[in-house]
Amino acid sequence: MTAPVFVVEHFDADSGGRYVLDGPEGRHAVSVKRLRPGEDVVLTDGAGRWAECVVLDIEGKDRLIVRLDPVAEQPQPEPRITIVQALPKGDRGELAVETMTEVGVDAIVPWAAARCITQWKGERGLKALAKWRATAREAGKQSRRVRFPDVADAATSKQVAALLAKADFAAVLHESGTEPLAGAELPAEGEIVLVVGPEGGVSPEELTLFAEAGARAYRLGPSVLRTSTAGTAAAALLLGRTGRWS
Repeated sequence: MTAPVFVVEHFDADSGGRYVLDGPEGRHAVSVKRLRPGEDVVLTDGAGRWAECVVLDIEGKDRLIVRLDPVAEQPQPEPRITIVQALPKGDRGELAVETMTEVGVDAIVPWAAARCITQWKGERGLKALAKWRATAREAGKQSRRVRFPDVADAATSKQVAALLAKADFAAVLHESGTEPLAGAELPAEGEIVLVVGPEGGVSPEELTLFAEAGARAYRLGPSVLRTSTAGTAAAALLLGRTGRWS
């Protein structure tokens, strides 16, 4: 098991290389994880910067004193994988974000598709987006990542089309696809953008809009997956085929 990961805003240690992890992260380390002197931890800003540390001492219930090793930076993986995720019903959106984060997706774009039952509007939409971002952060820590996925603001279909037009490989998971995603020719670098539609499917108008932006329709496999699991399955396939899981 690799060392547990905690998120920090800075890496400023004292002159002796001692760093104090406090606040919610410190409380979690001390009161939940019950870490003890001599154990290893990893501190990260969630944007690729990280440092290995050794626990030196504990103060109270929410202060962990560690020795901070030199800070390293994980390069951005290539190719970068972005999943455009149509808004699922209920808590399935958080499930999709959690599992896509665990497998290694780099960015997630919530999409208000025409056939989405769930709609993010006003305060409700802001709260839902905050939940997706909090889920990505916690799943990133749980899966021992030091570069968490970006969760963008909710996008319209026109905004998704603009994103697809800039991609080095653009695809839509859809039953009309004649070619399997497993056989697609993928770039070794750049940006892969994959669209996952809602339970009701991608509308014909959206398919046309995305095709005009350069996105082809691909099928994932012989079975039909729910929108909350299709993105994770497709991402795993892409990560394996691009060599990022090698």
